[in-house]
Amino acid sequence: MNNIEEKLFLIDSLKNRIDKSNQFYINNFEFIKIEYFSEIIYNSKLAKGNSLTIKEIASFLLDGKKVAEKPENEYIQIEDHKNALDYIERLSNKKMIELNITDILNIHLILMKNTIPDYAGKYRTTEAWITLHNGEKVKTCDPSLLKCEMDNYFYWFLSEKSEHPIIFAAEAHNRFVGIHPFIDGNGRAGRLIMNLILMQNGFLPVIIKSYKRTEYYDNAIISWKNGNKEDFYSYIIECEKSSLNRFLEKAQTSFNTR
Repeated sequence: MNNIEEKLFLIDSLKNRIDKSNQFYINNFEFIKIEYFSEIIYNSKLAKGNSLTIKEIASFLLDGKKVAEKPENEYIQIEDHKNALDYIERLSNKKMIELNITDILNIHLILMKNTIPDYAGKYRTTEAWITLHNGEKVKTCDPSLLKCEMDNYFYWFLSEKSEHPIIFAAEAHNRFVGIHPFIDGNGRAGRLIMNLILMQNGFLPVIIKSYKRTEYYDNAIISWKNGNKEDFYSYIIECEKSSLNRFLEKAQTSFNTR
């Protein structure tokens, strides 16, 4: 058993414990959903200069409360992201064989619907680069090849898989981000696709912490580009482990206070 297999074995053990806490999940679903979604949005929006705090985001998601001093466009970004998370939650109830290309393209359409309405769900027609923390620019797919590359991506994505869901999720994220099909929102859409696969297979969504953004980019782009996939696999496994442990701690606390 190699290092990745050992880590996946541990993750599956944690997931089995969560499966036994199903009633806690059902009873606290809305609270758990708002907490995880708020953190996902908060850690994603920091890179885009959105000033809302995690408490302000959670309050807005829970009951629509807004802070008067905060710009309306910041709430538009948050609402779009929340709608996209709700969408992948609904999609996660389908089997992979039931999904189609439109289902996946709609993730970006919903994510950017009011943020950049002219470009939401539409492939870019200009060149694009990914700028790393060290200033290096990584060129992505030429716009003239996008349709072909995305057709190949969807063919792979919707085909039958034998690998562990976390490996599939990590691959789906990195292949998508590497193509970079849209003018903006590729990272967020890639993470939504990754979390769709995880949730579809009974795992919890992963949260890419903003303070670990450098590690995320290094593993997702630099190591991957250099042919080392295990670094990103390990990174996503650790993120999933964090999500699972957090849930189990809450479930245990609830059990102890009965």
